[in-house]
Amino acid sequence: MSIGNSPEDDRPSIGRVLQQARIAAGLTVEEISSSTRVRIPIVHAIEEDDFSRCGGDVYARGHIRTLARAVGLDPERLVSQYDAEHGGRPAPTPAAPLFEAERIRSEPRRPNWTAAMVAAIVAVVGFVGFTFVKGGDDTPTATQLAEGSAPNTKSPKPKPVKPVDPKPAPSDSAIAAAPRDKVTVRLNANQGKSWISAKDHNGRLLFDGLLLQGQTKTFQDQERVDLVLGDAGSIELFVNGKKVEDKFQPGQVERLSYTKGDPAVG
Repeated sequence: MSIGNSPEDDRPSIGRVLQQARIAAGLTVEEISSSTRVRIPIVHAIEEDDFSRCGGDVYARGHIRTLARAVGLDPERLVSQYDAEHGGRPAPTPAAPLFEAERIRSEPRRPNWTAAMVAAIVAVVGFVGFTFVKGGDDTPTATQLAEGSAPNTKSPKPKPVKPVDPKPAPSDSAIAAAPRDKVTVRLNANQGKSWISAKDHNGRLLFDGLLLQGQTKTFQDQERVDLVLGDAGSIELFVNGKKVEDKFQPGQVERLSYTKGDPAVG
């Protein structure tokens, strides 16, 4: 008698889901490895559903979460699928039973009167010495008390503290005043998150990672800034103080390059 497959058996594997999402985002394995710091052989192995190179279940879950976030997937759904396919999470270790109060109850101690007397004598001597030292300057004498005079107990008035002027908050005017001898590029993730990569004119990596919604990144170089946008439709782009009005589509991968004279119209 044959038994039909359940819906969970028909769902794609974890590696297949991650691979399809990476390809849909227009990213290579090398780019994913650079942005997540997961080594290239491990990325290949996970996309082939081989988790033996991860070093254990804890590391495998961490790699799955990192790769899922980099390609815009829900990491917890894939981790739950991993637990279901690999025996689930280990059960927590039960806590050791507590000892009964009667077993650890200590015997009552007798008060140490000798130590108490020594402490009291030390306190009295210290107080007398302090009073004697202070009496030479501030304590009123018997003559002063008889004449009705009192020591000057007024404390000096504190000097007023001049308030510090708050620094002005940065605004878009800072981008409008971008230096003309450099190329300045600002990215605003105002429509969603996107993986981005930025390099200078020598090919040196300025940034490689995920820009979350609401975050902003600014890059400068003497000659040129090269960009790769994983989801260009989520990014608001300013170049040399001018907004780039190109209509990028959601999910669209764009490779862009800007110099000091760009954009000609913005």
